Amino acid sequence: MDKRLCAIAGVYILLMLAAFFVIAGGIKKQEDGKVSDSARLSVTANEIKRSVEAGDKDEVVRLCDELTTGPDKDDKSSLIIMVPLMVSIVGVLTMLIYLNVKVIRPFSNLKDFAGEIAKGNFETPLMVTRENFFGDFTWAFDNMRHEISKSRAAEKEAIENNKTVIATLSHDIKTPIASIRTYSEAFEANMDSTPEKRQKYLSVLMDKCDEVTKLTNDLFLHSISEMNRLEVKNEQVELTSFIANDVAKLFVNEDDIKCNLPNKEITVNADPKRLLQVFENLKNNAEKYAKTNIEISLETGDGVKIHFRDFGPGIPDEDIPFITGKFYRGRNVGDEKGSGLGLYIVNELMNKMGGKVTMVNVKPGLDVVIEFNNAN
Repeated sequence: MDKRLCAIAGVYILLMLAAFFVIAGGIKKQEDGKVSDSARLSVTANEIKRSVEAGDKDEVVRLCDELTTGPDKDDKSSLIIMVPLMVSIVGVLTMLIYLNVKVIRPFSNLKDFAGEIAKGNFETPLMVTRENFFGDFTWAFDNMRHEISKSRAAEKEAIENNKTVIATLSHDIKTPIASIRTYSEAFEANMDSTPEKRQKYLSVLMDKCDEVTKLTNDLFLHSISEMNRLEVKNEQVELTSFIANDVAKLFVNEDDIKCNLPNKEITVNADPKRLLQVFENLKNNAEKYAKTNIEISLETGDGVKIHFRDFGPGIPDEDIPFITGKFYRGRNVGDEKGSGLGLYIVNELMNKMGGKVTMVNVKPGLDVVIEFNNAN
């Protein structure tokens, strides 16, 4: 039994025993009174005997009346009090035992179970007894343990599957890359001696590049859920030289890009690697859907705005609020294949770098505005 219940039972029994001794003392006094009454009865009886011998009938009648109307000492009050006391003690003990079995013990089990769950031990079962006051509660707790165990097992399986998929795709990428290297070495060795061979080599290289692209797309789609874990390391980036050099190199043909840059240094706090990824995604998106030249310009004020503009059909106005959502594609994409992740990645990377992206339809084209508030 719980220690607190034992203490309560002990105190109650002591109080009952104290009451018992008080009552016992009263009973003893009553017994003493009965002894004095016996002596009085003996004296009265002797007086009646003498009155009878003397022939005094009136005295005999008086003494008999006194005897019959004397105090009644046949008191059963002790029995009347002792029985309820014993019944009370038994009742209280029964109630405490019931509370211990139905309430205290199940609650203690719940507390121990919660402690094990807090330690990460999901293998310890909780004995479910639907009859006690915590029956449904204990069932819910044990059911929660089963669900958490299932979730952990599913998570572990997902991690293992993730590793398997990545390992498989990584292995599959090696094959086309090996072919690309082989044919590149053939070009370097001037083995394309005829136009036919050169065309064959170029066709193989293009096919293998497409194969690598498909595999990397599969790999990227598989890992896109991990975007929130992408690490960003901001540092001071000078935008004028960054756009003129690093961003411009993304375009094979120099005529495909026009940079309107100021003759001064403009510095922002950003991750240069991730910022280059932003421009690469914007470039690929523009090449796929706009198919026009790109114009990049800088605007300074409260912050820095980088305008990345194409001269294509733009994005329908009703699609713009949703265009940076994961896997969302605009209504005017036509037959162009895509995953709907380019602008989503741009938006996620800019948010992580403390900037933002907005898109505005212009005539003609789409102006993607990359904004930094932490300019220096």
